Amino acid sequence: MNKNKVSIIIPYFKKKKYIRRTIMSVISQTYKNIEIIIIYDDEDQTDLLYLKSLKNLDKRIKIIINKNNLGAGQSRNIGISNSNGNYICFLDADDVWKKNKLSYQINYMNYHNCDITHTNYELRNKKNIKIGFRKAKNFYKLGELLLSCDIGLSTVVAKKKIFKNNIQFPKLKTKEDFVLWLKILNSNIHIFGINKNLATWYMTENSLSSSLLQKLKDAFSVYHRYMKFNYIKSLYLVILLSVNFVKKRLFE
Repeated sequence: MNKNKVSIIIPYFKKKKYIRRTIMSVISQTYKNIEIIIIYDDEDQTDLLYLKSLKNLDKRIKIIINKNNLGAGQSRNIGISNSNGNYICFLDADDVWKKNKLSYQINYMNYHNCDITHTNYELRNKKNIKIGFRKAKNFYKLGELLLSCDIGLSTVVAKKKIFKNNIQFPKLKTKEDFVLWLKILNSNIHIFGINKNLATWYMTENSLSSSLLQKLKDAFSVYHRYMKFNYIKSLYLVILLSVNFVKKRLFE
């Protein structure tokens, strides 16, 4: 394992309109010791030829092709297993990074001896109009994150060593990142927030593709199946999570 290398994991599913922009934001990073691992997670291989053409943009790009559609969470687990870096980053195939993101974040983590960090990020729609902003916070205990998933997946950098003892993405269609952050906090690993805007989350066609019912079912699974809370407590937490989600949307 390369001590200073950063492995960037990008699951791909029907994001042809945006993937080049995403990859370019990685290639243009001021931090150069990276590998870019794209997990092609679409049984329809129509976009694969285009994705392979993008591989020519940079020799640090490699593509892993799933035989079946596994979902973003399982694809990220495959990316982690095939990574060579000491640091792991996650990036959705339609999000972008500021060019100094990795340099700033890795330097911060080395200076403060952090195992995992996330940053501020802005939200934009398909027309590139800013529609919101999220500020990163420190999380020390499970209860601080339990009622609202306030961590932007595409802003996270984590040391690879923390992905052990069942700390990985679960088999969920949504909320899979929420489970991961809760597992990390439950393992007494602190998640530090960096008060600097280093990424942009785009609301594209597939960003909100899951049904409301699916999201509620997955939220219940987060608490009942993965956090092992009883039925009543899990249902109560789903209600509070939903209320907090609505509040965030109303104040954007």
